Amino acid sequence: MSQWHMRSKTKVTGKLLSRISKKKKRQRGRDYMPMHLGEARTRKIRRLGGENKVLALAGNVANIMIDGKAKKAKITTVLENSADPHFVRRNIITKGAIIQTDLGKARVTSRPGQGGTVNAVMIEQTPKASSSREEKK
Repeated sequence: MSQWHMRSKTKVTGKLLSRISKKKKRQRGRDYMPMHLGEARTRKIRRLGGENKVLALAGNVANIMIDGKAKKAKITTVLENSADPHFVRRNIITKGAIIQTDLGKARVTSRPGQGGTVNAVMIEQTPKASSSREEKK
C-alpha cells in the first residue's frame, strides 16, 4: 500500500476539506528499503525531472576518509546503529552506523539507501592498518 504525501482531508476541528486536485504520481511515497551487508546490489528510481536516484540494497565496500584521503575498505560487520538496535544483528547500514572494516572502526556519514554508496569517517584504526601505512612513508 502506498503512502501519499498530500494535504490532510480534514481540518483540526474535523471539518471535511474539498479536494483541490487529483493524486499525482510524484506525491506517492515508497516503502523503506534498508541497505544490508552483502554482495553489491543497487536499484535505480526515476525522480522528478527525469533524473535517477540510485538506491543501495546491499553492499560490502565503504569509502573511508583517513587523514583527508579516501580509501576503499571491505565492511565486515555492523557494530552499532543508533537508528534501531535490531539493525545490528540484521547487518543493516544507515547514516550514523558504526561499522567494522578491514582498516578499523568507522562511522557512516552518507545515506546509503538514498545515495547508493557508503561514505564513512575513521574512528579507530586497527594496529595492522596503521603500521602498514607508516611503512609506506
